[in-house]
Amino acid sequence: MSFLFDIWDGTRDFMALGGTVLWFIFGLLAVMWALLFERALFYKSGLQHDINISLEVWYARSERKSKRAHQIRSMLISRIHMRIDQYLPLIKTLIALAPLFGLLGTVTGMIQVFEIMAITGGGDAKAMSSGVSMATIPTMAGMVAALSGVFGFTYLERLAKREKEFLENHLTTE
Repeated sequence: MSFLFDIWDGTRDFMALGGTVLWFIFGLLAVMWALLFERALFYKSGLQHDINISLEVWYARSERKSKRAHQIRSMLISRIHMRIDQYLPLIKTLIALAPLFGLLGTVTGMIQVFEIMAITGGGDAKAMSSGVSMATIPTMAGMVAALSGVFGFTYLERLAKREKEFLENHLTTE
């Protein structure tokens, strides 16, 4: 149990070093990864049900070569594409916001450094070090959050592309 307290203390100390912006980065990271996991689970389980329904509708048709059949095929594909791409733009936006939040932390940390320099006349390096850490830690955290999101998003894009191709290949007009 003390192990958990040690982890909590270390996390709390790290978050204090980075300032308030680090909590926003943490929140952004939590939402981003929750969406990434939701999409991955959907691609692995829920999407197959939607694809099976579309395939049943398509194979229940007696003819598949008319203009009307092509429109129905396009509609079925479009519905599945919308389901596949549902949260991907939001995830991409969160990935882009992570480094910007890090830069916001840099600015707020540097403002603190400048305030200390104005008060002390720039001679107290120890007092300035807390502002410098408050400037660098959020930048690092924002970049790490963005990089982790890029890896997860790339994986999701590959899964999405594979599922789209699967559906298009199985909704044949023959």
